[in-house]
Amino acid sequence: MSWVSDIGALSAPAQRELAHLHEMPLPKGAVLFRPGDRPQGFLILLSGRVEVFLTGASGREILLYAVDPGQSCVQTTLGLTGGEDYSGEALVAEDSRAVMIPAALFERLMDQEPGFRRFVLRAFGRRMADVTHLLERVAFGRIEARLAAALLELAQGNVVAATQAELAARIGSAREVVSRRLEAFQRQGWVETDRGQVRLTDAPALRGVAAAV
Repeated sequence: MSWVSDIGALSAPAQRELAHLHEMPLPKGAVLFRPGDRPQGFLILLSGRVEVFLTGASGREILLYAVDPGQSCVQTTLGLTGGEDYSGEALVAEDSRAVMIPAALFERLMDQEPGFRRFVLRAFGRRMADVTHLLERVAFGRIEARLAAALLELAQGNVVAATQAELAARIGSAREVVSRRLEAFQRQGWVETDRGQVRLTDAPALRGVAAAV
């Protein structure tokens, strides 16, 4: 019942319906949806992380947003409320658990439960703010600053386990551009690169680059 109580004020029948939904394991690497799919329900992530990517005609990817526990998927909300198919792809970034509210139940709760409606719209508003912030970074932020920020965010200890293509998708750039910037960072003594990972050797310097306008 804990995740149900997090939604807010609900009628007793609505609480019972939601409490009877089964938790689903989501293994790392699973694809939750692809472009052209129709949303089947509203996913509430209980643990783990899901990342949503857009792929351009050139094949270049960009990480549109990530869904962490307590957050919502913008594309799913748009699909369920506006009848839109998915335009992105959602991948499970780490072993996760979730609950799926079927589309019919989601629509009924939106119509009949003000507390549920506030929960969905509040989460949707926060996610849209995150997407707007991403667009601002991609449109106006320097590549060096975006790459440095991504390295700092992804680092476990001082190691980032990510390929150059994955870093490029995260910051909205091309793999070749990321490769050149990493080489420049390495010449400065800020990082050391290896196959599939980057080791941070001067995190304060990277924080200074990330903070640059």
